[in-house]
Amino acid sequence: MAQDLVNTLADLKEQEAIKIAKDRLSAGEDPFKIMEDARKGMEIVGKRFSDSEYFIPDLVYSGEILKAVTELVKPKLTKAAESKKLGKIVFGTVAGDIHDIGKDIVVFMLDVNGFEVHDLGVDVPAQKFVDKIKETGAPIVGLSGFLALAFDSMKETVEAIKAAGLRDKVKVMIGGGQMSDEIKNYTGADAYGKDAMAGVTLAKKWIGAS
Repeated sequence: MAQDLVNTLADLKEQEAIKIAKDRLSAGEDPFKIMEDARKGMEIVGKRFSDSEYFIPDLVYSGEILKAVTELVKPKLTKAAESKKLGKIVFGTVAGDIHDIGKDIVVFMLDVNGFEVHDLGVDVPAQKFVDKIKETGAPIVGLSGFLALAFDSMKETVEAIKAAGLRDKVKVMIGGGQMSDEIKNYTGADAYGKDAMAGVTLAKKWIGAS
């Protein structure tokens, strides 16, 4: 059934995906596993988009399916979210990129794992990240980007944080698209997460909660 959710979401079969998620929750399955399968489905969607099998409307529709599944699962994951917050994180998709699917998955997983996430949305200018870091005192910043053009925006954002005298006060993670050590080094980030749970693991490690 796990594979069924991955494939139905990847194939944009909304009603089937929702039914599978409901059935798995009713059977008492770990909600984190359901979200992980939803993530895998979205990963396939992202690849099909990159390969020009899917287009922007398909990407948007897949995001709607994901939101529907997330709404079903979230009540089962509120315990961590309601407990004492582990720490603050500023998160957003960098300037020039309007993709929010990957970001939303990571923000959701950070939230249910006990972090206080300040989600700035998409197409976020570097200065907005700087202002929010100053406002919240968050020690972690997450920069998301799906397109290759996001790499320059990520680099500019890290440089803006540095220029504001905040670079030694925050850890920066990047994610989305094709991340690698080379891109991490190019942008000046501290680390990259290949998926949502990698982002959670990084955040926990950085605040000493792992």
